[in-house]
Amino acid sequence: MKSTEVTSQLTTTDKASEWATHYLGKNVTISNISYLIQYGRIKKYENNGRTLVNLSELKEYYQTQVHPKEKEWKQNLGNDLNWILSFDQYKESERTKHVHRLHPYKGKFIPQLVEYFIDDHVDEFKQDVFFRKGDIILDPFCGSGTTLVQANELGINGIGIDISAFNSFISNSKLLKYDLVELTKTLSSITVKLKEFQKEFNNLKFDQHILEELKKFNDKYFPSPDYRRWVRIKQIDEKAYGNEKERIFKDIYYQLLDKYQVTVKQDNGISFIDTWFLAPVRKEIDFVFEQVKQIQCVPTRKIAGIILSRTIRSCRATTHADLATLISPVTETYYCKKHGKICKPIFSILSWWQRYSNDTIKRLKEFDRLRTDAYQFCLTGDSRNIDILAQLKAKYKILANLVENKKIQGIFSSPPYVGLINYHEQHAYAYDLFGFERNDDSEIGNLYKGQGKDARNSYVEGVSEVLNNCKNYLVDDYNIFLVANDKWNLYPKIAQKSDMIIVNQYKRPVLNRVEKGQAAYSEIIFHLKSKN
Repeated sequence: MKSTEVTSQLTTTDKASEWATHYLGKNVTISNISYLIQYGRIKKYENNGRTLVNLSELKEYYQTQVHPKEKEWKQNLGNDLNWILSFDQYKESERTKHVHRLHPYKGKFIPQLVEYFIDDHVDEFKQDVFFRKGDIILDPFCGSGTTLVQANELGINGIGIDISAFNSFISNSKLLKYDLVELTKTLSSITVKLKEFQKEFNNLKFDQHILEELKKFNDKYFPSPDYRRWVRIKQIDEKAYGNEKERIFKDIYYQLLDKYQVTVKQDNGISFIDTWFLAPVRKEIDFVFEQVKQIQCVPTRKIAGIILSRTIRSCRATTHADLATLISPVTETYYCKKHGKICKPIFSILSWWQRYSNDTIKRLKEFDRLRTDAYQFCLTGDSRNIDILAQLKAKYKILANLVENKKIQGIFSSPPYVGLINYHEQHAYAYDLFGFERNDDSEIGNLYKGQGKDARNSYVEGVSEVLNNCKNYLVDDYNIFLVANDKWNLYPKIAQKSDMIIVNQYKRPVLNRVEKGQAAYSEIIFHLKSKN
């Protein structure tokens, strides 16, 4: 942080953002300042209707609360931490630029990390160029396609492989070319039909009424931003207060359910969609999915499916704090610790469908301005034994011809971590919706296998088999980059079993994880080459 004198105590949010940008040495927006006010980190002042903040309070917050700090992280993780690879200068919107956020995906790396290693720049840490325009790059753990998208931006051809059919679906949908005029027209038509469908039920009237009651109740008992500050300074016992007000509002909630004759629970609970969506939401999901299936243009149908999948993920019957963990279905109003007020489950997909339709078109337009003519495709299969060339000949002949003529230059990938994520289960709603075949048992490092000795040995064998299979399609002087948090020191064994050597390691701080843990956390990018 730079030494910047606070010359005025009270100032506007735009002036505060300018001061904070200079003080921190990084861009701080007005929205960032508003967030601090909204969540009670700093106090809100007013003058003639204008929102003001106290710069002394803002400075105190940054001095005591802002993380990460390079010095502190290096004390915890070691001085070999490469802070350049933190990419802390990038805003969230840049880390999730264009099609990278077409659909949520837990466990993906940021595009700037891929770009750093596969573009043609050199610096004091990366002293060679490993991939050039026209080369082919492989990602055998493709996930949501980050490597393929960034390769396309750089004019590098890309091949992905993933055991999950839905992951391949996400990746390929990001890379397809679309008629955006036709797509806009189709999505608008579905929206109109959904609105007409909603008129058959009382759900919207109920939803509007409950929102009005919630606003009155929350304004009275959870005023913003005062309530957050009261909790922070322990003037209020959040748990006791929140539980008390939750009980009071439930009476209002059930009275309105009776008034509008709204059924909350579905009749059965067999599949994920049966269990994790309220009955009104399920009806709308089924209706929109029928509209999507009738779309004649294949690319338009695919991206509409992605929009619907993203929509229903946001409409699961859970609390806002449990979106990543799904503890148990929520069918009532509840005290929301995340937002500091009484919240409700979702009764309609309409607003999310419209939001994500507009957002998708915007992101596709942004990517169209950057995309090159390089070829990309993600295969569905097991990277331990897939015949890449044969599968490409069946699915994407142009890429097959390129592989035959020049081979693949190398790999940039992030294998699953040991016992951390079930990559099928995180998208269980999509497997139910689209009917994709699940291959949970074939996942390397699956969550349910745990992190014990047998699981770690199985992981070593699995990743080694992937590398040994993929070597058959690589040039002799290949470069492989694998991103991993190797807390069990498994990658030296993996390299040995793959007849490779680790020629370099880049240790980077991970600052922007989906799971908002406060502990300093790092991962290593292993650079592997052939022993020969």
